[in-house]
Amino acid sequence: MHKPADPFEFALKETSPNIGTGSVMRDKLSCTYDLVEQMQYLYVRVVKAKDLPGKDVTGGLDPYVEVKLGNYKGLTKHFEKKSNPQWNQVFAFSKERIQASVLEVVVKNKDVVVDDFVGRVMFDLNEIPKRVPPDSPLAPQWYRLEDRKGDRAKGELMLAIWMGTQADEAFPDAWHSDAATVGPEAVANIRSKVYLSPKLWYVRVNVIEAQDLVPTDKSRYPEVFVKANIGVQFLRTRISQSKTVNPMWNEDLMFVAAEPFEEPLVLTVEDRVGPNKDEILGRCVIPLHIVQRRLDHKPVNTKWFNLEKHVVVEGEEKKETKFSSRIQLRVCLEGGYHVLDESTHYSSDLRPTAKQLWKPSIGILEVGIISAQGLMPMKTRDGRGTTDAYCVAKYGQKWIRTRTIVDSVAPRWNEQYIWEVFDPCTVITVGVFDNGHLHGGDKSGGAKDSRIGKVRIRLSILEADRVYTHFYPLLVLQNSGVKKMGELQLAVRFTSLSLINMLCMYSQPLLPKMHYIHPLSVTQQDSLRHQAMQIVSMRLNRAEPPLRKEVVEYMLDVDSHMWNMRRSKANFFRITKVLGGLIAIGRWFDQIRNWRNPLTSILIHILFIILVIYPELILPTIFLYLFLIGIWNFRRRPRHPSHMDTRLSHADTAHPDELDEEFDTFPTSKSSDIVKMRYDRLRSIAGKVQTVVGDLATQGERFHNLLSWRDTRATTLFVTFCLVAALVLYVTPFQVVSLLIGFYVLRHPRFRQKYPSVPFNYFKRLPARVDSIL
Repeated sequence: MHKPADPFEFALKETSPNIGTGSVMRDKLSCTYDLVEQMQYLYVRVVKAKDLPGKDVTGGLDPYVEVKLGNYKGLTKHFEKKSNPQWNQVFAFSKERIQASVLEVVVKNKDVVVDDFVGRVMFDLNEIPKRVPPDSPLAPQWYRLEDRKGDRAKGELMLAIWMGTQADEAFPDAWHSDAATVGPEAVANIRSKVYLSPKLWYVRVNVIEAQDLVPTDKSRYPEVFVKANIGVQFLRTRISQSKTVNPMWNEDLMFVAAEPFEEPLVLTVEDRVGPNKDEILGRCVIPLHIVQRRLDHKPVNTKWFNLEKHVVVEGEEKKETKFSSRIQLRVCLEGGYHVLDESTHYSSDLRPTAKQLWKPSIGILEVGIISAQGLMPMKTRDGRGTTDAYCVAKYGQKWIRTRTIVDSVAPRWNEQYIWEVFDPCTVITVGVFDNGHLHGGDKSGGAKDSRIGKVRIRLSILEADRVYTHFYPLLVLQNSGVKKMGELQLAVRFTSLSLINMLCMYSQPLLPKMHYIHPLSVTQQDSLRHQAMQIVSMRLNRAEPPLRKEVVEYMLDVDSHMWNMRRSKANFFRITKVLGGLIAIGRWFDQIRNWRNPLTSILIHILFIILVIYPELILPTIFLYLFLIGIWNFRRRPRHPSHMDTRLSHADTAHPDELDEEFDTFPTSKSSDIVKMRYDRLRSIAGKVQTVVGDLATQGERFHNLLSWRDTRATTLFVTFCLVAALVLYVTPFQVVSLLIGFYVLRHPRFRQKYPSVPFNYFKRLPARVDSIL
């Protein structure tokens, strides 16, 4: 058993960074870098040159520019045989590391042996102007080149030089002196970047029937099924009950597809002619861009598609043209669903696929990724441990990646990003990674970006317009136990655009309406979520520069559904804690019944007699009591965001054998075949049990958080409702209320809706501690 770590080591630490919030006027829809510390940079924009002299025997010139500031040196690309080159490159030098007083911009000629000096321009750093956005960019000017003695040389160079901050629009694409050791081929891998997840659709294929099939063996009853695939996703129907050449299925198959649609829908009708032997009777290919897009539950028109039969002649596959078999389908792209690529417990987006169904945004989320401290060395370079850290944040369809700070265990990014918020009951995820592709770029073999840790922050527990600045512990679970990899400093602010609209969201269904009108089964959801994750990771891995597959999978918690003993224990104790209140009430009632405290028992008896004589006081008393509890708990409400909790996760007390089992492969790598079979079966079944137990704990924690002020808006709604209900029920006869409630509960199904009720929607939006589970 591991020795529990010091609780303070894994705790959240409030900070007071020197950021601009509070003193900077800002537009709510523009990012003004007031959540991060201002970092001063010297910017040098090398635009172009003209009238450069020839240097080789042919009078030609291969020019490039060298920007020198002390020990730092940045180079532009060089042009061959060009006396009027254009570069338009920006260089950024961190003011903290500037030790020189003079900036030197030198034009050189690329040569085989030694590069020739063409001319230079010198600048005194004390005379360089400052620029603060939203000022317009500084206009570049022509400067005469000088020789080494300071005399006038032939040629001119167009430059713009200014002092600015990381808020400058030139910052993201500039060459940074911080990364001077990175080769030119890997520069793209260290720059900050914004990515967008591909637009995902559910593809519903309703296989109805087929007609006029032509099996090879006409003496037997065909056992026909349909196999469908989009890319690497394969599904099949059951074998038709009508064993004829006109089989029927009426079965739905669901796939995930991403725009732009690259893979078509392929259906093959096959006949089971023997054990593990199927004969293809026909094939149909449907491009997804011609498929109808459905926004609601109205049925899609059926269509007949001709089946093509492919025959093999002399080793070549040919399409048989004289073929009259056909298949009837309903195929549509479901725009009314939200394609789940994250767990619903910490989803960052709940909107439907179709943009026409989106509602206006209710707020703005701003995150300042300030710095990290105490990062663990992730690799060895030149005989010493080092880390090249960058951050990735994911909220909704927008992913951001900060620049990589090279060779630092205490990196300072000071980058700020902004997201539109459409639902307050969502979670933003911020991960820290070590860049494994700096030296050699993508040629570094099977190198991967190593995970350092991640943070989840639920928006509903953030007070509007308040800036939260904390150091979040970066925790990773390893075979040896939980390990703190460092701390990440974030500044987070959630700004509400409309309080009324945001409060109304608590009465709306958590997911789009199609999830309740035509719900997906749990098995379908798990399978489709896995496929969606694979598509997102594959598409982002193909971006330039790529957001690596291992990074996307870690951010989306690809393996969170796998069973392990540690999580099962954590969920069990969550349930135990939730039920602890009911057990305490039972014990208290038992004490009353057994007259452990006679005075208390007498008072309870008197209260009971009063409530029996005046039953109209029962509900007002209960709601007033809950209202008072909520007001009393307000002063003890949580003042900081949630974070990874090692004790709640049972990560710091897990047995080594449990961790060995948790990090075991699936299927298992254990020796005995029998143990392997049983072990895999146990883990598969236990994974479902774990999910059910976790869901039960989530419901209990949501009930507990009604009055805990973890989500201040939700608690405000509930406390207000309790007060109003107490007043209304005080003046309303109890018998009338009882009749109304009874009639409402027992109402005819005709008067019911398929949508969840308002209390149910409100309850589903309450926060739980699931986003604090490691």
